[in-house]
Amino acid sequence: MFTQVPQPLVYAEALLAQFASLSRAADGAALLGDLVRGLAALSGCELTQLYLLDATHTCLGMNAECLNGILQPREAASLPADYNGEQLLQFALCQNRAVCLSELSGSLHETSFLPPQATPWQSLLCVPLVNQRKAVEGLLLCASRRHIDLQGFADSLGQLGSFVLGQLHLLQRLRQPTGDARPAKVSVPSASGYGLIGKSSAMRQTCSLISKVLHSPYTVLLRGETGTGKEVVARAIHDCGPRHSQAFIVQNCAAFPENLLESELFGYRKGAFTGADRDRAGLFDAANGGTLLLDEIGDMPLSLQAKLLRVLQEGEIRPLGSNDTHKIDVRIIAATHRDLSVLVSEGRFREDLYYRLAQFPIELPALRQREGDILDLARHFADKACSFLQRDAVRWSDAALDHLSGYAFPGNVRELKGLVERAVLLCEGGELLAEHFSLRMHAMPEDSSGLNLRERLEQVERSLLLDCLRKNDGNQTLAARELGLPRRTLLYRLGRLNINLGDFDG
Repeated sequence: MFTQVPQPLVYAEALLAQFASLSRAADGAALLGDLVRGLAALSGCELTQLYLLDATHTCLGMNAECLNGILQPREAASLPADYNGEQLLQFALCQNRAVCLSELSGSLHETSFLPPQATPWQSLLCVPLVNQRKAVEGLLLCASRRHIDLQGFADSLGQLGSFVLGQLHLLQRLRQPTGDARPAKVSVPSASGYGLIGKSSAMRQTCSLISKVLHSPYTVLLRGETGTGKEVVARAIHDCGPRHSQAFIVQNCAAFPENLLESELFGYRKGAFTGADRDRAGLFDAANGGTLLLDEIGDMPLSLQAKLLRVLQEGEIRPLGSNDTHKIDVRIIAATHRDLSVLVSEGRFREDLYYRLAQFPIELPALRQREGDILDLARHFADKACSFLQRDAVRWSDAALDHLSGYAFPGNVRELKGLVERAVLLCEGGELLAEHFSLRMHAMPEDSSGLNLRERLEQVERSLLLDCLRKNDGNQTLAARELGLPRRTLLYRLGRLNINLGDFDG
């Protein structure tokens, strides 16, 4: 650790003294002030700063600064409230990687977070602070007006900062008020902060939950109806978190039979089964360092559920045909439109895996519960479609907007996206009209007045079955799952209503 610093033995003794001194701090403010002063003494830098994430992990603020040996006051009104826009800081934070630059003045990096000086800053070191749960909570920064190599200080200063994080949490717990003190106000992030569209209270609540789990290693379970955007939210968690530079891989657990799904996830060794003529890495290995979304987790076979539980608990896998296990570092996000607790009670899902996956559940709201978001999403999808088709943007007629606002969207955001894209294709002028949208309101046919109750119910059932088959491109297994029916029951109903496989086309 000390081989790249000058006078390693002297530095080690000074570092040990800093650990001992910081362990005696009596309050949080003194602890953080002593930390940045200690950083300056250890690194020899004229500037040291400490940045910490707030309780929601959405706002990065500067908590302490030492300039030319003097601790700077925190009440200065000119200080920014949030440093999320600083690319260098965000790179170190999201990548969980130390950043070291020794030619700062000649680079193109934006350094507005550094205080202006007559002599320009030349050297910079930015070190992520990691807590005991391996989650990033902030950053240490050292800067000098001299050309010096600060890389050798990164590991030791990072450990010192992590020690201070632990001390700070301990002091906060010891001094937590027991009376009627008002809790600190927590800001709720807007949906657009994660690339999600919508300003409804339901989406703001969803984004608040995302912010709390973004920088933690916890497993996330995304629940919600079909078409609510579970994959979009999973990608937002990946793209805005510390793993965003690594792979994001999606696997639908309902898309493969049991034996193929196992080899797809875990990989296999040559000779593991007939046709395995070479070693093949699985998706766990492909997503190593990144994120793996297991969609439709409720359809995973029971035998595979046991193996997934071991991956979650031990962080290791064993490919098919191999006797050896190896470690992986993958964040797993699970998604389902089914109620896993019901599957547990029916014996179709492991109870221990359910509780492990439900470590941090996020329920995605249906589109009908997102008041005011339909029109924002529709405009967004229309703009994307126009850009893809390389045509001018379209206008929206009031009648078209009213038409969409009055529809329940059983297929949620996915259905809205398809309807808008179709409408843009149908629009020959520059304005979207109500007739460009074919909304299925399930109205009764005009000639149904002479039908009895059973015949009317059969008409409604036939319409629902055809709509579900159309939405799933004729896939009877997916349609049965969406309707909550066994596939055999669906086939019986299709036969009773004289629905042929070609009836869902058009």
